[in-house]
Amino acid sequence: MSVNRNAILGPILILLGIFMFVRGQVDWGTGTIFEYFWPTLFVIPTGLFMHWLYFGLLQRRGVGVLVPGGILLTVGAVCQAATLFDSWHIMWPGFILAPAVGLFELYWFGNRNKWLLIPINILTVLSVLFFAVFSVGALLGKIMGGQPLIAGALIIVGGLVFITRRRGH
Repeated sequence: MSVNRNAILGPILILLGIFMFVRGQVDWGTGTIFEYFWPTLFVIPTGLFMHWLYFGLLQRRGVGVLVPGGILLTVGAVCQAATLFDSWHIMWPGFILAPAVGLFELYWFGNRNKWLLIPINILTVLSVLFFAVFSVGALLGKIMGGQPLIAGALIIVGGLVFITRRRGH
């Protein structure tokens, strides 16, 4: 019994420590716990339940439950990270990745239908591409001082494009 308790209590304490480190002073209450940890309390356990159904109760016969299980686990992780770090503007491509994870589990534990790899790869590439673009954009915005520097760079590049275009004609 203590192993199961520690397996649950350990990640919860780690999550709370990260949250307190990132957020600083927070007035604790029931509303605060639901506000910041709703994915861990509701979405992730539902995804884990779907996986338990497949691996435990159904004895690997109902592979279809892994699709919503993988989607819910991925969405729960994305929502939890975005909520804790207030990074919805960066984490949203995880919602595109979620069905790819569910379909990949169907592919991996199912009959390995090669046609599933088409939507899995399309969704994964889109998610990684959008994640890279938006995270690099957010990082550059913070490093370079934000909008005034980018605006100045756009003016300079636009001027150079205009000047080189006039010389070519």
